[in-house]
Amino acid sequence: MPYRPSSPYAPRRRPRLTRRGRLAVIAGALLALAAATAVPLLLLLPRDEPGTPPVPPAPPTLLVPEGWRSGQVYEAVDRALALPDGTARRAATAPAPAAALGLPREAAGNPEGYLFPATYPLPGGTTAEGLLRYMVATAGRRFGTPATAEAARAQGLTAHQALIVASIVQAEADTPGDMAKVARVVHNRLARGMPLQMDSTLNYALDRSTVDTTVEDTRHTSPYNTYVHKGLPPAPIGNPGEQAMAAALRPPAGDWLYFVTVAPGDTRFTADYATHQANVTEFNERRRQEDSG
Repeated sequence: MPYRPSSPYAPRRRPRLTRRGRLAVIAGALLALAAATAVPLLLLLPRDEPGTPPVPPAPPTLLVPEGWRSGQVYEAVDRALALPDGTARRAATAPAPAAALGLPREAAGNPEGYLFPATYPLPGGTTAEGLLRYMVATAGRRFGTPATAEAARAQGLTAHQALIVASIVQAEADTPGDMAKVARVVHNRLARGMPLQMDSTLNYALDRSTVDTTVEDTRHTSPYNTYVHKGLPPAPIGNPGEQAMAAALRPPAGDWLYFVTVAPGDTRFTADYATHQANVTEFNERRRQEDSG
């Protein structure tokens, strides 16, 4: 959220599940239909009847929460598939990751933002490259549509830029309502030529997650430091879900330029800097009381 360098952000929240919850992403409509019809029939058969085929166990799954960075996804893939550390990262950063993973040209070989958050089944023989490729393909089906491109153009963005905005929205807000307002703040600041001044982008540059940002931090030269560099960062800062993308593409009308989460569930948006400073002061006082208590 935009604020003066001496003012901290609101605490980071726990990762959220995808909007559809813990539903597995099943490859192919025929497979899903077969599973939906075969399993109930098997359950109706007496279990002790000779020749009754056993119900096959469900494959293990991997949950990728909304907002996870690519590094978190790589580590989770390695653990889920019992692979040596770094295997998934090497698959994603091979000499030609765009060709290997099916990334769009705009991604410039960077999978960040294109590892769609969902729960993925892990049948036998699953490889790191194959799983990452399926995540990218899922993102393409959800975000790489003509409708997405058209909605992005209506906001003066490319589809890739809209994904960058969505990744910031995902990192900055918890609820759909707050996501929508955060998206409006981003659009308003871009339209005015104001730096975004988002701690989420700076945290990404510094490979951390914290509520405390120092003046020295804001001087970091990374292109992801939106205190120093105007406009959007060069790539997404995480892997957003559908709600964050919807907010980025269709933000509500509003003049907000600032926001701060004073307390859980109490994020305040305003166009008035003095009001924002008062909200930040209240947040700082609340933190001091919590730390001293």
